[in-house]
Amino acid sequence: MTRVLDIADQARGEEAGEFQGRLLGASVSVIVVDAPPGGGPRLHRHPYEEVFVVQEGSATFTVGDDVIEATGGQVVVVPAGVAHKFVNSGAGRLRQVDIHASDHFVTEWLE
Repeated sequence: MTRVLDIADQARGEEAGEFQGRLLGASVSVIVVDAPPGGGPRLHRHPYEEVFVVQEGSATFTVGDDVIEATGGQVVVVPAGVAHKFVNSGAGRLRQVDIHASDHFVTEWLE
């Protein structure tokens, strides 16, 4: 069954902007990011691949030992099990979509 969801739909997951696939009958989970300058998650990893689709703004990703600068129109792919984090390194909002290759979020926080 095809579903269309509103980002404000409370049935999507526990946190704003989070859509857990298993609650929606999907095999992937998604986070819609709208972060202010300096915003972003602390270092963590997942047992599955994560794909970041940067739509607008600039982000600095730390992925293992690599530091990657990404801007709107770019995609960053983090392999399963690799520690990573990102920060909005621009002057404006960071808008991106984070795709988790899992029907639910599994996160090991490292800091």
